[in-house]
Amino acid sequence: MSSARVDYIAPWWTYWLHNFPHINLRFQPIDNGFKPEEENYQQSLIFLGCVAAAGLGLNLLCLAIYLSCLCCCRKEEEEESKKPNSCCVTWSAVAAGLITCVAVGVGFYGNSEANDGVYQLTYSLYNANHTLGGVDSLVTGTMGSMRSGLHQHLARLDEIFATRGDYVQTLQFMQQMADNVIKQLLGLPDWDQAKVDLASIADQTANVEYYRWLTYLLLLIVDLIICLLACLGLAKQSRWLLTTMMVFGVLTLVLSWTSLGAELASAVGTSDFCVSPDKYIMSQTKGVVGTDIVHYYLYCNQTLSNPFQQPLTIFQRSLTTMQIQIQGLLQFAVPLFPSAEGDLLGIQNLLNSSEASLHQLTALLDCRGLNKDYLDAMVGVCYDGVEGVLYLCLFSMLAACAFTVMLCAIPRAWRQIACRERDYDDIDEEDPFNPRARRLGPQNPNITNMHSFCSYSSSMGSQSSLHPPAPPAVTNAPMSEYMNQTALFGGNPRYENVPLIGRGSPPPSYSPSMRATYLSMTEEQRRHFGNDFQA
Repeated sequence: MSSARVDYIAPWWTYWLHNFPHINLRFQPIDNGFKPEEENYQQSLIFLGCVAAAGLGLNLLCLAIYLSCLCCCRKEEEEESKKPNSCCVTWSAVAAGLITCVAVGVGFYGNSEANDGVYQLTYSLYNANHTLGGVDSLVTGTMGSMRSGLHQHLARLDEIFATRGDYVQTLQFMQQMADNVIKQLLGLPDWDQAKVDLASIADQTANVEYYRWLTYLLLLIVDLIICLLACLGLAKQSRWLLTTMMVFGVLTLVLSWTSLGAELASAVGTSDFCVSPDKYIMSQTKGVVGTDIVHYYLYCNQTLSNPFQQPLTIFQRSLTTMQIQIQGLLQFAVPLFPSAEGDLLGIQNLLNSSEASLHQLTALLDCRGLNKDYLDAMVGVCYDGVEGVLYLCLFSMLAACAFTVMLCAIPRAWRQIACRERDYDDIDEEDPFNPRARRLGPQNPNITNMHSFCSYSSSMGSQSSLHPPAPPAVTNAPMSEYMNQTALFGGNPRYENVPLIGRGSPPPSYSPSMRATYLSMTEEQRRHFGNDFQA
């Protein structure tokens, strides 16, 4: 066995977590030793969960204040103020998405590490349980064969050798040796109770870990799906999808803080155990197994004496003495009592099987096997397990930050979508710059297209190549005939769109001031046409 595996050294993060303040619910500091059966120690772990609950309350309070300010402090809806808000929402969504992806990656790694640590713990417990079960089986089998099989053979030989006092005395001596072997085996610890405890602990730990791993896996998937759907709602500008994701975001935020409290309490409690596991194990085995035996298996140093060396030595010497006696009887008594050969051979086979059991028992009781299982269990719990729980704590904090940013961005996006829909509904359908009016123009010939002053300012070359329009002729025709003539020519003079058609220019752009100027000019033209018609 290498020297690196002799002593257990706790990792640095367990000492860091072990030094966390341990405070009960009455705000009194307590000892940070691992004592899960004490009420004050349980309250100290619950206090850590209450700290996470306080963080959740503060987070929700900040969100409520932010949403209240967003609803009450409305800014003027101007074109200049829309672009920065939209950029803020976009970057907030990008930040929330990136933080969620990082959090999910960290969560998957931490969940896998914690699962590996617990699996190593249960595997070591099952190995130790198998070792203790093997010891108990060998001791029980050897004692049973000594009590029943050897006793029956000796009883029949006693009847056969009744006439020979020296042979009967030899049989009595063998019976004393058998009783001595049974006495030494009874002096060994009763591993049956410890075996049952290890098996039950391993089974319960495996079941709890399976549901814990599955729960965190579902939580990671749900976090990722909610983030993706929220980004989809922002891209599609879907108000109902954003509202739904906001509700699920609040629930996920609560779950993140709740898991953070449970993870923090688990990490601190496990670290308290990992700092000094030998003290807790010796306190739990006190009265069941001897202190020297527990110390022998926990440390397994070459300087420590094997507490089973004396009974195993007596066992070996007793078997050797009995085998010598059987060899003498086979050599000298069988020629005189041929019927005794079968029982003597039966005793010889029984002693050979007992010797084989002795060698197996010596190997199983050696400290190296159980000490290796102990060290593997400690490495699994205190290295992989606690490290995985710390990564899960980081995942919970990152997820809480990501969903906080998302919950801040969704109301702004929802408000911008509502403003755009309201602005779209306020557009005048008779406005020639409205795309809806352009689409409805060919379908409704009664809507007269107005002259576009923008075409005159398209280029200097276009303005110089055009002649000014002739003044409208005075006619006594009714207004309906004049409108029909205007609709017949599309409502626009043929010379108006020549620069756009001939040069292939794009549609003109306009500003709010140009639009107001155009509307005033159109109103003057209408009044002018009306006065001419009345004249």
